Amino acid sequence: MSIRGRGVAVAGLGCLCAAGLSVDECVRALFRGERDPRPPARLSTNLPTRNPVFELPESFFAVEPLARREDTTLTAAMAVATAREAMAMAGLEPAALSGLRVGALVGTTVGSAMNNEEFYREYRTGGRPSMKPITRFLHSNPASVLAREFDLRGPVQTVVNACSSGTDAVGLAAEWIAAGLCDAVLAGGSDELCRVTYLGFNSLMIFDPEPCKPFDANRKGLNLGEGAAMLLLLSDAAAVKLGCKPRFRVLGYGSACDAYHPTAPKPNGAGLRAALSDALRTSNLAPSDIAFVNAHGTGTPDNDRVESLVLPEALPGVPYLSTKGMTGHTLGAAGAIEAVFTAACLELGEVPASLGLTQVDPSFPSSPVTERTKITGRAGLSQSLAFGGNNSAVVIALGDT
Repeated sequence: MSIRGRGVAVAGLGCLCAAGLSVDECVRALFRGERDPRPPARLSTNLPTRNPVFELPESFFAVEPLARREDTTLTAAMAVATAREAMAMAGLEPAALSGLRVGALVGTTVGSAMNNEEFYREYRTGGRPSMKPITRFLHSNPASVLAREFDLRGPVQTVVNACSSGTDAVGLAAEWIAAGLCDAVLAGGSDELCRVTYLGFNSLMIFDPEPCKPFDANRKGLNLGEGAAMLLLLSDAAAVKLGCKPRFRVLGYGSACDAYHPTAPKPNGAGLRAALSDALRTSNLAPSDIAFVNAHGTGTPDNDRVESLVLPEALPGVPYLSTKGMTGHTLGAAGAIEAVFTAACLELGEVPASLGLTQVDPSFPSSPVTERTKITGRAGLSQSLAFGGNNSAVVIALGDT
């Protein structure tokens, strides 16, 4: 399948993470550059060092009823909240979609599926634990929850492709519409902090005990985060029917796996190069048409090095940045959150500084922007590098492109 042509319309965006509970709040925080990652408050461990994370503001639990329900995961609740914001930005009530084939496509990683340790501990010691945690898990597939909450009648899929899941969900949703599988898709990613991921990344020894420093010479690793972002994608016919003026467009999508290592990217960036090439090809754009790149930029030694190598070769002269210094690494939600940030920055005509970068790595062939920077051009690219060697990229443009 291919997107091509004028791309696929995006009528609305939704986003929430540690930086804020809406697209506007998050973007304002990005440009302020103020951050405060702290040791996790909602999960406990016996680790000697409690590395900082970017947790969701507690105020979310007061404003989102679904987040307080015992039968639904926070991952699903965040997906619903951001989908609601995306529809509101488009000027639509959920009922307006009832006559259309609307799909739900959500990226996640563990999606908090493994936050049931007490259940397994009691079962393994011969107890008879309550089945509520299992029922909660079975009822909380984030794409299925979206379909149920908004009575969607199109295809439903949850993408679990490590840290590229959110990017893949956006790209695949555009392909669904281009292929005529549905009229609209609520697509994005959602992931909550979880003891399993927190302890797992600790065991990989890639945590930074301080606020993360993507692309910095003194980077030590990542900070985990949590959040969600959703985009409302429409066919042109559906946009006309609903009276929605496309605010943005998904022009291209590429995905490639180099299968080099369980966690590290191939040193020469072969997979990322292939994904970028496909994203540009399907968008019918030249590298010079890209205004900026929202890089994956986790703050880990290998990932940042590969991106700094590939980007100036694949997209010479194109500025890039990482927004994870403000959000932490939100895993399966990261690609969707960064796609939303890419769209918002295009609309503003500028990008924020790559937060955390204070000392350029002299071994890198390129480096991100270090200050608020004006951009020219109508298309931006957001990319994700995932465990297992998967690499994905989406090209997003302003709606009248």
